[in-house]
Amino acid sequence: MKNMRWLVITLIGLATVINYIDRNALAVMWPAVSKEIGADKSDYALLVTIFMIAYAFGQSVFGKIFDVIGTRMGFAVSILFWSLSIGLHSVVRSLGLLSLLRVTLGVSEAGNWPGAAKANALWFPQKERALAQGIFNAGASLGAIVSAPLVALLFTGFGWRTTFLLIGVLGFLWLLPWLFFYRADPDGHPWLTQAERDHIMGTAGDSAAPKAPAYAPGWTEMLRHSESWAIILSRFFLDPVWWLFVSWLPIYLAETFGFDVQQIGMFAWVPFVGAMAGSLTGGWLSGKLIARGRTVNFARKTAITLGCVIMLPPLLLTMHAATPLYAVLLIAVILFGFQMAINNIQTLPADYFGGGTVGSLAGLGGTAAVAGTLVTTWLVPSMTQESYAPIFALAAALVPVSLLCVWLLGGRIAPLTSPSHLNNEA
Repeated sequence: MKNMRWLVITLIGLATVINYIDRNALAVMWPAVSKEIGADKSDYALLVTIFMIAYAFGQSVFGKIFDVIGTRMGFAVSILFWSLSIGLHSVVRSLGLLSLLRVTLGVSEAGNWPGAAKANALWFPQKERALAQGIFNAGASLGAIVSAPLVALLFTGFGWRTTFLLIGVLGFLWLLPWLFFYRADPDGHPWLTQAERDHIMGTAGDSAAPKAPAYAPGWTEMLRHSESWAIILSRFFLDPVWWLFVSWLPIYLAETFGFDVQQIGMFAWVPFVGAMAGSLTGGWLSGKLIARGRTVNFARKTAITLGCVIMLPPLLLTMHAATPLYAVLLIAVILFGFQMAINNIQTLPADYFGGGTVGSLAGLGGTAAVAGTLVTTWLVPSMTQESYAPIFALAAALVPVSLLCVWLLGGRIAPLTSPSHLNNEA
């Protein structure tokens, strides 16, 4: 089969669509679910916190799992357990059981991200990785786009319990093509053409396709590099902006503009159109710059910086958005810039390291992202008593801090081929 690498990343993007449908379903149907089980806004904040703690744990755990059992079975294990978890939401009758299922959902859904980073490093040469990451991240945005209207439609026709059951089936359906097409990694896949294998491995005589870095240290050695901390800290500060809107946008629309479930379904998808465009634009821009002879360092930092610059003005303007349409359009621009930046930050583990370190560092970055998100999650109920303006202001303050982490700690974005420079720096 030709272009197998694009089929692989498309399937991972589709898994990400399902991932976001599953995780967003509770937020969309919260007005109905909370009424039936007797919960309130503080309980929802608690559930988001529980999910995010589990998600943080799952990022690091699955980063190692993918490095041990491989990409094929890593994705199979992750999506099997998260599909079971969301399907079992249909039997919830208490906050306690719902909390437990948010734990299992968070741990298992977390595997999607270090798995995608590892697959990206395995299947794509350096000049194509940002675009491949953009396709994967576009899956998150597409999932957020379709989840609100899809869940609202299913809720209207079947109620919230059956809706959870139906969306749980999606993951099991995804497993069929995944296990059929993903027979092995590119070095041993029986259907991969030799030309594509050479292209992936950087042995096709193409000087624009650098070989993947071979240096793959363990966790202790990896964390001695400031480049690792550039990834970890930039995600700690930047990812809360994304999760603020993923977790709280339906609640924001309900509380600020009095929306019900159907109205949330009509509006909540709009910002994620901007996010999907940002994912693809960030990947395209970075790859285009590399193809034109620019260094990976220049390409990645340009896309990350531009994304952060785009985010700031609409974040400040959203503080005083007077209509729901104006608000969601501003948030669309915010998420466009966010995805431009994060898409390139998420390629950095494979730009710096090789081998098993990629999945491990991607997982640690994801854990740090969740840790930062937990802080904002705890602050939302107290900071939004009268309006959401204070939490939007906080989000705006986080953006330049994240960008500084990349510039000050990231050094020159290039393969770290040996640990010797650590001794020289000392």
